[in-house]
Amino acid sequence: MNMADHLIRTSMIVALGAGTSLLPSLSRGDDQPPVDQGTLNALAVDAPEVAFLAAFEAGDELTEMVFTTARGVGANVREGQRFTRFPRADLDGPGEWANHQPPREGGPQAQSCISCHALPYANGAGGVELNVAIDPLQTGDPRSYLERNTAPLFSLGAIQRVAEEMTTELQAQEAALAERACTGRAPIVVPLTAKGVGFGTLSATPEIDGEACTPRIDRSKVAGVNEDLVVRAFGWKGTHPTIRSFARDAANNEMGLQADELVGATDGDHDGYVSELTVGDLTALTIYMAALERPTSMTELAALGLVELSPMERSLIAAGEARFHEVGCAGCHKPEMLIEDPVFTEPSLHPAFAEPVLPSGATAAELGLSPETAIRFDLTADLPNNRVVLPDGRVAELGAYETDAQGRAVVRRYSDFRRHEMGQELADPVDAYGIGASVWPTRGLAGVGSTGPWLHDGRATTLDEAILAHGGEAAASRDRYAALSDVGRAQVVSFLANLVIVDLDPEDEEH
Repeated sequence: MNMADHLIRTSMIVALGAGTSLLPSLSRGDDQPPVDQGTLNALAVDAPEVAFLAAFEAGDELTEMVFTTARGVGANVREGQRFTRFPRADLDGPGEWANHQPPREGGPQAQSCISCHALPYANGAGGVELNVAIDPLQTGDPRSYLERNTAPLFSLGAIQRVAEEMTTELQAQEAALAERACTGRAPIVVPLTAKGVGFGTLSATPEIDGEACTPRIDRSKVAGVNEDLVVRAFGWKGTHPTIRSFARDAANNEMGLQADELVGATDGDHDGYVSELTVGDLTALTIYMAALERPTSMTELAALGLVELSPMERSLIAAGEARFHEVGCAGCHKPEMLIEDPVFTEPSLHPAFAEPVLPSGATAAELGLSPETAIRFDLTADLPNNRVVLPDGRVAELGAYETDAQGRAVVRRYSDFRRHEMGQELADPVDAYGIGASVWPTRGLAGVGSTGPWLHDGRATTLDEAILAHGGEAAASRDRYAALSDVGRAQVVSFLANLVIVDLDPEDEEH
């Protein structure tokens, strides 16, 4: 058995503590109503902690639910067919696949979230057999299809909060630049940085008319983010700014569940059903994915006495972490970031992440989404899963994030949350989103030891293969890794295999 296999197998832990369901679910089964946003709003005002736990429990139920046609699952692919593994832009008859609104990228091909998000357990990644083909440009040409592997869903709230705070930094720098250009009455160029990550440069030229000055901003040298400076951390190409947007899109494409806030009262997929996901349903799904447990590591678990690592294993992991830095992987896979304010809210309170108008055309206020009734929780204290009693009797909040001396959340996602040119070997066959076929956001490595196969299409069957497939901006680091001895490369892989996702709640096997 190799080191990676050993570490992953060892991560199947029986914890000493046990979780319990704190609230009855608000989500729907065959005889249950949809999640009601108004009910959640009332709870958010009167009992905020209860609102959070109720939404979390409801989201849990929704991710596990096997939806049926009575709930509107699937779409009118053609002649009574509701599911397809392949995009069908050739089906352009009345109400068929090519005429769905919004335009369909792929599928639908699943009846539940966890049928695809299943490794190493529910809400995780997916094997290569679960890959999906999408056709965002609706070419109908298989040579232009994009293939995607299933990514894990754990603790997405920390990712969104990092993106929100980075966006705040970037946009503040643009505002300051504009003011400085007019104050100094001269062109100025500044580097863009957020949380220690560079995003190219911004320049401003003052356009002076008498006493009036208007700064002209040049964003052409911005790198790794859209010109609006909003960090979009969700989706393989970084196309979604929020968990809610990501979930709404996935529900439509993967399951044919069209949310009210996506299509309103319209039967956009022509399956004979409307109101397939309510506003409350999307809120519950968002809160659930935001508050799932964080990934951990074998070394953290060993330090707490929950697993045993031999001296040789510890040495391999430590040496691998040192090599990881030496060859330059940590330049993009940034090991640690801090969140100044670890409170996640849904809807988001950040102006660039809030949606005053939803895709259906309805306003957030009309649908009951308001900052005044936002559901909120603390990433460092409130996450329900992986609360475990340690051998010495202490209770460890292993699902929640650590804090530093200033109360900031310490987030170890191993990403810089920006896009990079990765070379032609990893390029999509077409540039479907206008950001470059070979441009990808840095995937976080948290939990990477539990979520193979790897890369956007699952082509890498080992972590070694995944590293060697890197190119473009990562070519130099890849070459330094390739130049290591067999032992050196094994050390790096051992360190990565040590980054795992574990379920520490033995009484809740479905989590």
